[in-house]
Amino acid sequence: MSSPKIGFIGYGAMAQRMGANLRKAGYPVVAYAPSGGKDETEMLPSPRAIAEAAEIIIFCVPNDAAENESLHGENGALAALTPGKLVLDTSTVSPDQADAFASLAVEHGFSLLDAPMSGSTPEAETGDLVMLVGGDEATVKRAQPVLDVIGKLTIHAGPAGSAARLKLVVNGVMGATLNVIAEGVSYGLAAGLDRDVVFDTLQQVAVVSPHHKRKLKMGQNREFPSQFPTRLMSKDMGLLLDAGRKVGAFMPSMAVADQALALSNRLHANEDYSALIGAMEHSVANLPHK
Repeated sequence: MSSPKIGFIGYGAMAQRMGANLRKAGYPVVAYAPSGGKDETEMLPSPRAIAEAAEIIIFCVPNDAAENESLHGENGALAALTPGKLVLDTSTVSPDQADAFASLAVEHGFSLLDAPMSGSTPEAETGDLVMLVGGDEATVKRAQPVLDVIGKLTIHAGPAGSAARLKLVVNGVMGATLNVIAEGVSYGLAAGLDRDVVFDTLQQVAVVSPHHKRKLKMGQNREFPSQFPTRLMSKDMGLLLDAGRKVGAFMPSMAVADQALALSNRLHANEDYSALIGAMEHSVANLPHK
């Protein structure tokens, strides 16, 4: 039996790596990339063309507005999302957006998982993403072969919308932890400690995660190749705080991190979000931002 065709709506850095792994696994892949991003994958001209051509459609877009444009805009996908289609929404969007998408799935009869991933481009490259999924058991089972190619672990968070909420928990911890690390570096340098001693030590101790050790290495090298751009992390922190306000969650540390990343975003939007470490170092050194 031939593998079902998979279509990507949004084909940026993460989606291209997922697409490459799916092709290696024998899946035919097509893609629509409104903001660029091409490889050997066949490119189609619109979200609707993707939804017509593919049995499984993977959304991987940056925000709520982009997702709504892909669904409802001219030549949007919704017109072709018919019963029998399976949609995996790997985008990080607001809980309200995830709930609205789930309502559309019920109304139009297609299957849907909110399926944001935890991990950056290195994990997408190796197929080691952690996939968070929200939806019913039958849909998770149907999607599992695809999820197993692009990720090393699938966590069923609960009913539709649950994974979108869980993803904000994960990214909030990431962003707040990075801010704490940047503050620690800031103090160490201001206190006169040797720069390499500060960075080398933090990359050795158990209290810093492997993910954040990669970010420290970027800070030490003063180079911030975009594994997870600041503009997206800042967007996610904003989604988290807005969602938290609606449910009355108390998140002062995440609020501070949101503000720090929003400031960093002004000058480092397309660099990795670890550029916050560099921004704080420049502040301590009383040097202009670069």
